[in-house]
Amino acid sequence: MMLRLILILVLIVLVARAFWRVVDGIIEGFSGRPRSATPQRGAQMERDPICGTYVLPNRAITLDDGSHRVFFCSAACRDKYRARTA
Repeated sequence: MMLRLILILVLIVLVARAFWRVVDGIIEGFSGRPRSATPQRGAQMERDPICGTYVLPNRAITLDDGSHRVFFCSAACRDKYRARTA
């Protein structure tokens, strides 16, 4: 009996959440602009030369390699790069 009550409550919560998402989408559509504004320009990302992951330059681990800066997703990739070029 208690399990049935819990399942009914979970179902009610899921239906209420789905209903709210539909209503929120309708409101967003009538307003003509999205509620969560995204930036007009995307952030410039750099590619890690070891694993190929794209990273944000301000969060990446960097290494100055002669005339240019190289960006890495982790210290392990940076160390592999150093070992490869040494």
